[in-house]
Parts: sequence; structure tokens; C-alpha cells
Amino acid sequence: MYYIPYYCSQPYPSIVYFPTQATDRSLSSWGYFQPVSNYYRGENQYQGESHQQSNPNIKLRDYGNEPYVVNIEHATKRNRNFRTALWTGKHLQVTLMSINAGDDIGLEMHPDVDQFLRIEDGEGIVRMGRTKENLTFERRVSDDFAIMVPAGMWHNLVNTGRRPLKLYSIYAPPEHPFGTVHRTKAEAMAAEDHQ
Repeated sequence: MYYIPYYCSQPYPSIVYFPTQATDRSLSSWGYFQPVSNYYRGENQYQGESHQQSNPNIKLRDYGNEPYVVNIEHATKRNRNFRTALWTGKHLQVTLMSINAGDDIGLEMHPDVDQFLRIEDGEGIVRMGRTKENLTFERRVSDDFAIMVPAGMWHNLVNTGRRPLKLYSIYAPPEHPFGTVHRTKAEAMAAEDHQ
């Protein structure tokens, strides 16, 4: 008999049935269903959306090179630092960012790194171009927008709203050292100048 964890979007499933045997791919031929009750897997594992929203004690730190599951929207909105590395692996890095109203990430270019950004809260304008003097690509972005930045592309994201712009960024390969935390943009700029 095997117990197979099943992750459900319902807030508090008391019993979930998951097929554990099958002789072919048709649903009617599946054997029996095994109940799984009150499944819980600790702080750095999936705990269900409603549990994470009610748990303000989730630690925002770098969990890199370990298996990790998180409610990324909740973690992103909770982050108050300009940049917090959440997961740094060998080939990929996830950072959380909070850009103050009227501020920006800062014009930058990563020669060998593709970048993905997703807005979880707030609004702004993203600008990109082949040279920093000629940012010909411009789009308004807000909640649930995703931005893809090819390696070698100059880019900047400006917060045009009245509250902090909350987003997460994925770098492939990693751009910042493991465990990076920049409380402010000035701190981030100083660290980049130092590197």
C-alpha cells in the first residue's frame, strides 16, 4: 500500500482520494483509491495557500540547492527589501524585489543572463533596448504581468504607482551571490559597484 501526497487547492482538505493502482490508462480500470488525511509537510514545503497567508513567520532567505516549494505571490508581497535572494541554484536564481513608489530598478544589462520578472502587486513601465541610449521597447505593466529580458538587452522597470511595486525575478544562470539581501537600492548599487 502506498501513500501518495496530493496537493489540493482547497483550503483544508480532510480527505483526498488518489488512485494508487492502474492496469491501463482508463479511469474505470483504476484499482482502489487511498485516502490521505491532514497532510502537512513543514515550513519549507507546500502547506496550502490559506495556511501560508495566515502564517507571517515564513522566513525569507535563500533556500538554494535544496528542494523548495513556496507560495510565490505571498512571499513576494511580504518582501520589504529591494532585493532578497529566495533560491540560488547552479543554473537558476529567484529573487524577490520591492521597488518604492517613483523609484526604479536601475538601468542595467546582463550579457550572459536571461531574466524573467513577474509583477505581483503595483504598476510600472518597463523599457528595453540594444543600447542604454536607445530604449525603443516600452510597455505598461501591472499585477500578473510577466517580462522576459534576453541576455544582452538594456532594461529598466520604473514604479509609476503610489505603493511599492512587488515582483520576483528569475535569472538563468544566477546573477547575484547566494544569500543576497539588499535592503535598499543604494545598498544594491554599492554591492554591484564593489563586484
